[in-house]
Amino acid sequence: MLEEKNDNLQEADGQNAPETTNEIVENQNITTEETPEVEQTTESKTASSNHVMDEIDNSNAEESEDDSIKDRHEIPLLDYDAMSMEALTEELDKLVSNEKVMAIKDHVEEIRKAFMSHFHDVLEEKREEYSEQNEGSTDGFEYHSPIKNKFDAIFDDYRSKKSKHYNQLQSNLKNNFEVRNNIIEDLKNLIDSTDESIGDMFKKMNEIRERWNNAGSIPRDKYNILWNNYHFHVERFYDLIHLDKEARDQDFKNNLEQKQQLIVRAKDLLAEPDVMKAFRELQLLHRVWKEEVGPVDREHREAVWNEFSEITKQMHDKREALNANAREREMEHYKAKQEIIAQINALGTEEVSGHKGWQNQMKKMEALRETFFKAGKVPAELNEETWAKFKTAVRDFNKNKNAFYKEIKHDQQDNLNKKMALVEKAKSLKDSEDFKATTPIMKQIQEEWKKIGHVPRKHSDSIWKEFKSACNEYFDRLHKVQNEENKEEIEAYENKKNFLEEIKSFELTGEHKKDLDAIKANIEKWKSFGRVPFNKRHIEGKFNKVLDALFEKLSLSKKDTELMKFDNRLEHLAENNDDRALEKEAFFLRKKIDEVQGEIFQLENNIQFITSSSKGENPFIKEVHKSIDRHKEDLKLWKEKLSRLRDM
Repeated sequence: MLEEKNDNLQEADGQNAPETTNEIVENQNITTEETPEVEQTTESKTASSNHVMDEIDNSNAEESEDDSIKDRHEIPLLDYDAMSMEALTEELDKLVSNEKVMAIKDHVEEIRKAFMSHFHDVLEEKREEYSEQNEGSTDGFEYHSPIKNKFDAIFDDYRSKKSKHYNQLQSNLKNNFEVRNNIIEDLKNLIDSTDESIGDMFKKMNEIRERWNNAGSIPRDKYNILWNNYHFHVERFYDLIHLDKEARDQDFKNNLEQKQQLIVRAKDLLAEPDVMKAFRELQLLHRVWKEEVGPVDREHREAVWNEFSEITKQMHDKREALNANAREREMEHYKAKQEIIAQINALGTEEVSGHKGWQNQMKKMEALRETFFKAGKVPAELNEETWAKFKTAVRDFNKNKNAFYKEIKHDQQDNLNKKMALVEKAKSLKDSEDFKATTPIMKQIQEEWKKIGHVPRKHSDSIWKEFKSACNEYFDRLHKVQNEENKEEIEAYENKKNFLEEIKSFELTGEHKKDLDAIKANIEKWKSFGRVPFNKRHIEGKFNKVLDALFEKLSLSKKDTELMKFDNRLEHLAENNDDRALEKEAFFLRKKIDEVQGEIFQLENNIQFITSSSKGENPFIKEVHKSIDRHKEDLKLWKEKLSRLRDM
């Protein structure tokens, strides 16, 4: 009986048991040559095709352990190296919140690597900045990053979910493994039973198949062994009932049709544009072929398996070609990143002078960093090398930059000493009451402060606060005094404005001396009101216009009128302490004296060219003499004005 069973086992479709273990084979007294999947019946099963089948079997074993793993095929792996820390954190949050933990395992790991690379780079820069500010020391350095804290919180949530999922999974896998072993035992008992009819045995066999299909996931390392064991005993069942040839042939026929349909679908997948999607579906077809469809008769067994295997090999070749293209692109990215690294190295060795120059270099450096991160993925085996070269280039650039700033630290210390001296000077003057003498000095100190360069950053705020405080204290007192003085000037303006309205209605009596004394009294009263605010000085011009009109009515001589108006103007300038205006007035008078003397000289010179015979009667000569006399009168007036200005 056992010999008959062994003979008929050779007729079962061995494709359902590709990895029958020696233990199972030995227990059933079957040699490896009798197991169709491990038979080397044709030379078409090359090492390459075996590798393809092993790859699919191993992947199916992994997915069988945890169904959520296959979901990750539908979630694209982005170019995480090109993303900022903020974008990576947002992507991690989206995946952890919306996807199954095992489906995003690869994604999370790539995101974590990219984020930590960016963070370590930033951390190194912050450490170097701290060292620069603390004379080369990094003792006490700390750096707290809000985005790092947020990333860590999301990653901890992922790990917690993953641990919970893994613990639950392990428990389920263990239970499911026991359930499937029990099903196999029930199958063995069914085969060994002697009091069952063929019909009852088929009915129970269908129940066992149903229970097996619904038994759930098992550990991947037990997957192939358990499936091979199960199918081995399914073949025993068919061997047992070989007497019912019609039922067996019908079952073989149904299985053949199903496998032919799988082959048709596999062929269609060869035309699918999305190669990776097609390969994943082919992987699913292999699971159905192995796990759900039973054996076929020996006549068709090898043909259908070879056809299915050939399609799988073609699909694998297409995927390899796709991977080769992807690698070409990654190699292009690698070359681009190497070029960027070379540019960073060149940037770090350029001769740069001055803070502004280095600021420009740092902008170029930031642009190169951004370009590097956006350049795309490189081959996995070159990723670590590329990243190391990039970090070294950036570190060398920063070293050269820091060396420059260390050199100017001495200058910054000198600047600090100069500013401290100005602080002390400002403090010594801040309580001065001599505003006229002190104010120009304080303004000069402020101008000197602006011209002094940078000081060490750790002293910058404190020394500025000291200087600003001393200056503010002085100028606050000055403004307070000026505000008090302004009250008097405003009052003077109001008085002058009211008096201006009164004097507009002033009428002359016709008595020359009396009217002249009245005008002089009005001038004295105007002066008694005092100085007006600077922005109100236009009122002086209005008063002068009124005086001009009165003098014109008074019929004073031109000289007397001019001198009275000039004296009024001088007194006004003297009251306002307007030394600059007095200097301009003196310059103007000297210029007018020179001009008038020049005119007199020119006129007298012109007369010399006229014949003496006609001098006495020539009307032109008479007019020239009159002009000379007028200019001499003007000259006396200008000299009198200059004399009065000098006396003042």
